[in-house]
Amino acid sequence: MGKVLGDVLGFAAAVAVSPLPIIAIILILATPRGRLNGVLFTVGWILGLSALGAVMLGIASPAGASAHHQPATWVGALKLALGLFLALFGARQWHRRPKDPSQARLPKWMGAIDRLTPARILALGLALAALNAKNAPLTIAAGASIGSAGLPVGQQIASLAIFVLIATLGLLAPLGVFLLGGERARTTLGSWKDWAAQHNAAVMAVLFFVLGLKLLGDGISVLAS
Repeated sequence: MGKVLGDVLGFAAAVAVSPLPIIAIILILATPRGRLNGVLFTVGWILGLSALGAVMLGIASPAGASAHHQPATWVGALKLALGLFLALFGARQWHRRPKDPSQARLPKWMGAIDRLTPARILALGLALAALNAKNAPLTIAAGASIGSAGLPVGQQIASLAIFVLIATLGLLAPLGVFLLGGERARTTLGSWKDWAAQHNAAVMAVLFFVLGLKLLGDGISVLAS
């Protein structure tokens, strides 16, 4: 189990520092129902990551993700494909990043966050975790790594739970600051939001490119063994 956790912690950390969800929860916390909506958004995020990871584990186990204690060929092919996607996506993000960080623009949907109902806030958290093109490949890769290790079901679930917990730290930090920080929380969260908005493209480009190269190496290693 220790080796599996070593493989997936990098993916979890990359999901945790994804700037867009962090910006989203900071904007949500600034709404009139910020306390409730912030918790709902985080719950939706956790459900999204857990559901996508569980689906991957459900596919991996009966499909023979681990053959003779070695990852099956299809796992290597999946990692190779995900690695290529992430490396190319990272290179594209770097090329398209604003030359002047102060000129960075947030997605238009963020302007409507203060008008979303609690149910839609929950759905937004779920979608950003499970359907977002930036986070879903990392969760799929983590699920494949866990499923291909030949662990007992209990250890697979525990590994996925640890992945989800680490991947949620990026939301738990601003939520904790908001709930415990008093009046200074707004200033602190505002500075976090501004930094994340300005450096979103560059941060994700570097993370995706590095993790993409790692997955490419993992996939080649599995296919060559």
